Amino acid sequence: KVLAGIFYGWVGLYYGQLAQMVDTWSFHFYGIEENRILLSNPIEYFTNIFRDDYQTGAVGFFASSNSYWNDLKVNAMIKILSIFNLFSLNNYFTNVIFFSFFTLFGPIAVYRVMNDVFPNMKVQVLLATFLVPSFLYWTSGIHKDGLLFTAIGIIVFQVYFGLKNKRFSIISLISIAFSLLIILVLRNFLIVIFIPALLLWIIANRFPNHTKTVYFTGYAFFILLFFTLKHVHHSLNFPAAVVNKQMEFSKLVGGSIVPMKKLDPTAISFFLNAPQALNLSVIRPYPSDVKHLLSLAAASEINILLLLFLMFLFWRVKTKPSSQFLYFCLFFSFSLLLTIGYTVNFLGAIVRYRSLIIPFLVVPMIAQINWNRINVLLFNNINKNTYI
Repeated sequence: KVLAGIFYGWVGLYYGQLAQMVDTWSFHFYGIEENRILLSNPIEYFTNIFRDDYQTGAVGFFASSNSYWNDLKVNAMIKILSIFNLFSLNNYFTNVIFFSFFTLFGPIAVYRVMNDVFPNMKVQVLLATFLVPSFLYWTSGIHKDGLLFTAIGIIVFQVYFGLKNKRFSIISLISIAFSLLIILVLRNFLIVIFIPALLLWIIANRFPNHTKTVYFTGYAFFILLFFTLKHVHHSLNFPAAVVNKQMEFSKLVGGSIVPMKKLDPTAISFFLNAPQALNLSVIRPYPSDVKHLLSLAAASEINILLLLFLMFLFWRVKTKPSSQFLYFCLFFSFSLLLTIGYTVNFLGAIVRYRSLIIPFLVVPMIAQINWNRINVLLFNNINKNTYI
């Protein structure tokens, strides 16, 4: 993670505009300024993050610009770096070590959960949790993604073992609450995607014989709320918030931009644009999208993962892992991929945003592939003791 974080910073420094990675160094320089405020004017330091210069209140919660909530994620990153700078003497690459330490807790938490779900697939789980290149790269650099995945991983860990042991300690509940706060601060729209999947996981655990019914009925209910809550209060117009996100991205200029159909805040428009959204977030970048080394790596990775998915479909072991948890992984990932596909038209941003759910899709897929059968097909090497 440290090496990946250093490479992340190096790319941001020398190829920031080409790879659309200028944010990481912006955070660094603003963090140095904020560190100076901390040392010279502590009162200003501890109060300026609560100042709303736009006076938009809750109305601007999902706004992409001119909103306290939109600025909060940047200000939070700057605050974190300003603390790190007390110990790193304002050195970016020393801060990478601190980030690598704190963001390692997320993958470890998810690994422990997946290892419990697939106890006989330790190597596969280990590799798929930590070393999928896009996940390692995007969650190791100085940016929001590593902290977000750590928050998600801690929640998943606490909920999984809390449900398994049928008890939640005070520390577990505090960890969950604090992690939800991190998600809310760093990427608030992710809360709207994460909470439904989490709630249905808990409900499905209570009714294990009706897992499919709980998830499909529950998501039908949440979809209905998504399109109708605007009639309760105008600030709850979620379709319009998604459309606004798409419009904000469409105004940006960059080398990896891809054309998108215009989305309208109606159920029909969302339904008709779903195939395009999934194509963007699941399959892109194509080989024809390759323009530099990072896009080549992303295109190669997604094609390898699609190949592994085909192997999963045709050569799957007959195991019965925790279906409630696996449905959580599937529905949470699918919801995020749809959201990305509806709003983001930059391939670099698509690859970065979807890296958050890579372990939740790739680990169950790789852990359930019948590797012994593939070994037989490829090398004609039959092991009668382990062949399934």
